Amino acid sequence: MMILRHSPASPFVRKVKIAADILGLTDRIELRDADTIAPEAGFLDQNALGKIPTLVLEDGSTLFDSPVIVEYLDHLAGGGRILPREAKARFAALRTQALCDGILDAALLIVYEGRFRKPEMKVQAWVDRQLGKIDRALAVLEAAPPAVGEVPDVGQITLACALGYLDLRLEGRWRNNHPTLVAWLDQFAARVPAFGKTKPA
Repeated sequence: MMILRHSPASPFVRKVKIAADILGLTDRIELRDADTIAPEAGFLDQNALGKIPTLVLEDGSTLFDSPVIVEYLDHLAGGGRILPREAKARFAALRTQALCDGILDAALLIVYEGRFRKPEMKVQAWVDRQLGKIDRALAVLEAAPPAVGEVPDVGQITLACALGYLDLRLEGRWRNNHPTLVAWLDQFAARVPAFGKTKPA
C-alpha cells in the first residue's frame, strides 16, 4: 500500500486524488495527514521540503510533488492514460498543467499573505502581482480551453483543480469574466465524478 501525505484542502493533493481515481488506483493509496506548518520529523524524512503531496511508495522511497506523482501513477496504470504518449498531445497537456500549477502557486501566495502576515505588514503590490498572473493565465485558458476527453489528461485535471481552488479561497471571483471556463468546469465535473468526490468540505 502506498501512502499519500496530504491535506484535504490542497489543490495539488486534489490533483493526485483525481488522477488516482481516474486510473483505478485509489484502493492502493492510504491517505495520511501532513502538517506543513509544523511538520514532524518523520514527514521531513519523507520530503525534506515539508511539502504536500508526497507519495510514499511500498519500498519506502518517496515521490514529490504533484507532476511527478501523477506521472508515476500513469506509469503504474500502464502509461498513456492521463499523460498522452503522442508528443504533441503530451506536451500540450504538460503545458496546461504548468500554466494551471502557476495559477495555484499564485493563489497560494495570496492566501499565505493574508494568513501569515499581520494586516499592517501586508504588501498589496505583491498581492496584485499574483492576481495579475492569475488573470493573464485565465485569459489564455478562456480563449482556448482544453477539450475534455473521455479520459482527461493531466492538464485538464489541473485546470479543474485550479478553478476549484479559486472558488474555495478567492470567492469564485474568476467566474464573472470567464463564462467559457465556467461551462468547461461544469462539463468536467459532470464527466469526472472524482472532482465532486474530492471537493474540500
